[in-house]
Amino acid sequence: MADLRKCIGSARFRIDGHEAPVTDFPVQPSHKDGLGRMCKVHWNQYTAALRKAAGTAKAEPGADEPEPSEAKSRARAKTAEAEQESAETHTE
Repeated sequence: MADLRKCIGSARFRIDGHEAPVTDFPVQPSHKDGLGRMCKVHWNQYTAALRKAAGTAKAEPGADEPEPSEAKSRARAKTAEAEQESAETHTE
């Protein structure tokens, strides 16, 4: 029978821990035993959830900011209005 090892899972991303064969764990040279703490399947789920959470967090603060092209268009419109007002003031 193959040796079993505990996959720690992740409470944050609702990944339950379980027992899995040692061969299901990725190589992690920095750990004492040379193996990762999560099985390969759960490690992939965990890293995908981290990427998704990072993308969501990145989008939230700037959600109310206009797109860069919109901001440039608005800035150009304000500049054009200011130049027009300035030209009208100088001609009077």
